[in-house]
Amino acid sequence: MSTETQLIALEDISADKAPVIYGHNKLTAYVALAREQAANEVPDLTTRKGRERIASLAAQVSRSKTAVEKPGRDYLRRIKEMPKAIEAELREFVQEMDKLRDEVRAPLTEWEAAEEARKAKHQGAIDQINLRLECRDLDSSELCQNIEWLETMAIDESWEEFESEALRAKDKALAALREALVARERYEAEQAELERLRAEAAQREQKEREERIAREAAEQAQREAEQRAQAERDAAAKREADAKAAAERRELELKLQAEQAEREKLEAQRRAEQAERDAAERAERAAAAERQRQADEQARQEAEAKAREADIAHKTAVLTSIKEAFMAAGVTEEQAKAIINMIRKGEVPSVSITY
Repeated sequence: MSTETQLIALEDISADKAPVIYGHNKLTAYVALAREQAANEVPDLTTRKGRERIASLAAQVSRSKTAVEKPGRDYLRRIKEMPKAIEAELREFVQEMDKLRDEVRAPLTEWEAAEEARKAKHQGAIDQINLRLECRDLDSSELCQNIEWLETMAIDESWEEFESEALRAKDKALAALREALVARERYEAEQAELERLRAEAAQREQKEREERIAREAAEQAQREAEQRAQAERDAAAKREADAKAAAERRELELKLQAEQAEREKLEAQRRAEQAERDAAERAERAAAAERQRQADEQARQEAEAKAREADIAHKTAVLTSIKEAFMAAGVTEEQAKAIINMIRKGEVPSVSITY
């Protein structure tokens, strides 16, 4: 046999030799070998020795199976643990390599961070300059402070490659702030003038208000004095008038009492005469009402008779026109009358006569 097909003896099989035994389709060779050994003997079942030999051959097959299986199971357990060991080793390898990579790149990383910080510092300073463009709505003192801050800011080679951009931003911000300062100072001057004018107007209004109050107080005092004098005069005149009116009122009351007595006498006479006239009028109205009722009843009866006559004439005209229509269609007069009577009695479905 060649080296690839030679089988390791059963008693020499171990977990250390497992890689060249298991997984190479060699176990079928051990099955074939065991089958061949068992097939070379033909035991006699009729004897005890023959039966024991069969049992011994079967036990030999079991021992061969165990000799191959146990080292294989041990090898299988070992290779199941191998992924964990390999994973741990790989993890440690990756960590060490990453650490080495970071150590190798550390100078470049530090340089990049410093470069980024340097650029951010210059850019932040430029942003502070540009921020002054948003300060144009401040008052004049705040605008002056921002202009002074910009004017004292040195733009030199320390700004490195940002020097030109910083100069442009400073010039632009100064121009905008100076323009805003001029406009703000003009606005504040206008507001100060308006405030002065408002203060003067307020002073004038206050003075005019005080003078008006004093004048109105004097006028009110004079009116009150005149009103008191007039009230005294009015009171005296009222007392005199009240006395005269009382006398006249007494005289008038006596006169009115006499006139009232005369009026009551005349009223009693008038009521008696009126009662006679009212009785006569009621009798006349009752007679007139009866005459009117009789006339209305006669008129109603005449109207009803005329209405019945008109209704009969109308219905007759309608029925005649229907009869003539039937006759015009070729129906005899008797047939037409019969059809009309059937319609009037409701004997013709879905047909009726409208008067």
